[in-house]
Amino acid sequence: MNDNAIRAILRTGVMALASLSIAPVIAAEPEGREIIRTYCVACHSEEGAGTAFSRISSQRKTPEGWHMTLNRMEHLRAVSLPLAEKRALIKHLADTQGLAPTEAAPYRYLLEQDTNIVEATPEPYVEMCARCHSGARFGLQRRNEEEWRLLVHFHMGQYPPIELHALSRDRPWMQLALTETVPQLASDFPLDSDAWRDWQLAPKPALAGEWRMLGYIPGKGEFEARMSASETAPDRFRLSVSGQYADGSPVRGEGHATVYTGYEWRGDLDLDGLRTRQVLAAATDGSEMIGRLFMRDAREIGARLQVFREGAQSRVHAVMPSHLRIGESGTVTIVGSRLDGAVSLGDGVRVLEEVSRSPDRITLRVQATGGAGARDVAVGGARGAGLLAVYDRIARVEVSPQNAVARVGGPGDSQMEKVRVAYRAVAYASTPDGKDELRLGFVPATWTVEPADDDARNSEDHVFAGSIDADGVFTPGDAGPNPKRFMSGGNTGRLSIVASVPDGSASVTGRASLLVAVPDFVRRVLD
Repeated sequence: MNDNAIRAILRTGVMALASLSIAPVIAAEPEGREIIRTYCVACHSEEGAGTAFSRISSQRKTPEGWHMTLNRMEHLRAVSLPLAEKRALIKHLADTQGLAPTEAAPYRYLLEQDTNIVEATPEPYVEMCARCHSGARFGLQRRNEEEWRLLVHFHMGQYPPIELHALSRDRPWMQLALTETVPQLASDFPLDSDAWRDWQLAPKPALAGEWRMLGYIPGKGEFEARMSASETAPDRFRLSVSGQYADGSPVRGEGHATVYTGYEWRGDLDLDGLRTRQVLAAATDGSEMIGRLFMRDAREIGARLQVFREGAQSRVHAVMPSHLRIGESGTVTIVGSRLDGAVSLGDGVRVLEEVSRSPDRITLRVQATGGAGARDVAVGGARGAGLLAVYDRIARVEVSPQNAVARVGGPGDSQMEKVRVAYRAVAYASTPDGKDELRLGFVPATWTVEPADDDARNSEDHVFAGSIDADGVFTPGDAGPNPKRFMSGGNTGRLSIVASVPDGSASVTGRASLLVAVPDFVRRVLD
């Protein structure tokens, strides 16, 4: 065997991943292309004097999208990619062939693992694509027309029964996919775009430093904390978190984070023994990051997370709680950075007592005497717009999520884990013009489960399908036959989740729909 043949063998693998022909978004890691040459060029040829590789240079994806591609190559194509090289390759590909912030924005719920969002998938894709997977799955990819066409062929090769599915067998699915869907995908989700070119040229925010973090953990409550991000390598950070929950108990944490594509923040935090993950999008000016915090081992348990840059200027970030009833007094806490100066809670809200004060938090006893409406909150020269809602009565309660799917699992050591749902109640009051549009924010509620309709009541779904705890976390029943149900049916069912919120001497309720379904047999790998 000659030297050229040996060199060719050493440069084999299963996947070719490379940058687009346009300039990279940020400097690629030195090992990125060498990893591609080492593991991938058996199936994907090197093109353009080493500046591109067949197939993969015609795609752009999020970090999670490239991760799924590598997973597929490992499991279906027998690639043996060491973990360090795999992580470096995901970083390289996401940095050089990612999505611009505006391209990813409409579909961030999938990146954030928020599994109970009802999508508004455009009509051309509902029957052709979104019957089998989320519309965000292809919305978070960019390909040229030939690559979209090859993806259709891949679906036919990997999933031959696709033409026999409902809404497929009564029409020429393959013909429609190639002649109508592919050109539409290439138009709606093109490889080359102004947004991507602009983002490549734009300065990327520096994300090291001090941050203020506001979030919620089901079962523990709202919290605020300071997060220190120390850069240990380019785009990699060591994290330290210190703060407290709304009830005053401390929250502490350590972890690490990686930034992809110049703005995609992925953090792993151990918060008082809870293994959590941050999926955030940084603002282009680096002033804030918005996204979701969820449990690493149960991604359905999580909530919105806001992270604000702490700079030299005073800032007001939030008020906890965010509502106050007219004629009543209560305790509120202003959360911010470098809080200093006189406090103003707007017209008709009087400060009775300053309970405590620090540069991060000011706790006050207050009383509302004015009319209903949103109030700006100011501390010295810092102002937060509409952070405190003053109201007369609760007009309605919404339950979030409005539509959700839980999945039975277990029992015992079964690998089919139960998929729970974490609920929260959001209250609204009437504005002076009589419309119930004044958002009061999240409120405590009493949670109950009811059958969704008469059929569910007759099947006793509310007895067998699961239960909800005082914190609003629904846990479904065990998988498998249940001899107590008709014909030993499983513990699936259709339920209504009811939140009852006290309002003076009365109570206002809100409802949400819940489907308790069969086990989740396919769980996406996060590591």
